[in-house]
Amino acid sequence: MRKFLVVLDDSRECLNAMRFAAMRAARSGGGVEILSVIPPEEFNHWIGVGDIMREEARDRIHAHFEVFAKWMRDKQGIDPELVIREGEPVPEILAQIKDDPDIGVLVLGAGTGNKGPGPLVTQMTKNAGTLPVPITIVPGDLSKERLEEIT
Repeated sequence: MRKFLVVLDDSRECLNAMRFAAMRAARSGGGVEILSVIPPEEFNHWIGVGDIMREEARDRIHAHFEVFAKWMRDKQGIDPELVIREGEPVPEILAQIKDDPDIGVLVLGAGTGNKGPGPLVTQMTKNAGTLPVPITIVPGDLSKERLEEIT
């Protein structure tokens, strides 16, 4: 089964990327894999404190994931998978794509502010020509209705 890989982070544009991935998966018989990457700088403290912070980050990710997962299950009939990795986002996304051959599309949300589409979209599109899967970039300001029309 082809999976849509979508990145879970704290950005506003993440919401439209999640919606798009779930809608496309539901309409094409695919699945959704949600990847959250914990950056290493969060744990540059004493070992005990770093371990506590890592566990708190994982708890926040699981709580955030459950909100999206409930919507995907209830509205789209999709039961997403959660993958949590630690490291720098771009290398970890690439590693996840390499590690899971069922991933067929990377879905990213583009920011709408005057700072550009966001650091993840900017970095991933620089590598777009050599990626093993296509990237779908979802505009952050698309309405739910427009997303439904597109998918």
